[in-house]
Amino acid sequence: MEKRVASVSRKTKETDIAMTIDLDGAGKSSISTGIGFFDHMLEGFSKHGFFDLDLTVKGDLYVDGHHTVEDTGIVLGKAIAQAVGAKNGIRRYGYFILPMDDALCLCAVDLCGRPYLNFECEFPTERVGELDTELVREFFYAVSYGAGMNLHVKMLSGVNSHHMIEAAFKAFAKALDMATSYDDRITGVLSTKGAL
Repeated sequence: MEKRVASVSRKTKETDIAMTIDLDGAGKSSISTGIGFFDHMLEGFSKHGFFDLDLTVKGDLYVDGHHTVEDTGIVLGKAIAQAVGAKNGIRRYGYFILPMDDALCLCAVDLCGRPYLNFECEFPTERVGELDTELVREFFYAVSYGAGMNLHVKMLSGVNSHHMIEAAFKAFAKALDMATSYDDRITGVLSTKGAL
């Protein structure tokens, strides 16, 4: 199997981002975005998806966290798309229902090449640490469009914003791990069209 590693950099007037992801890693991470809770969520994504993730972000946090979170999502999406490559032999679909104390989150992924996000999560607080909870949707939207993936995130229950957001990131990690994993029965890509 060829190595599924991608490095993506993106620099604008608002953010300067450098990321490397290994889809076949061990869940090791080195992450610095300037937003502690966001770092914690991305560390959980790395650990539970078994993705090695190296990420540094310098963003205009004196404005707010929006550009940092959204642009990180864009870069992560592009890195996933590059690392997964032609998608030969992968399952394509992945799904997971993850409990986190009071929170229960469903996530489903289709690496179909067509971006779409369905995000059904309402958080009871406006912030967790230094992260505005409304930015969680912006992050997943950016990932789905950057990667060209169909992504559904639905919070089935929850009362604590920290638990709910963490469940979403971990459920996404598990679903993506399944979608990017190989199946020996698949030759080429898993599509009746013959292309993804």
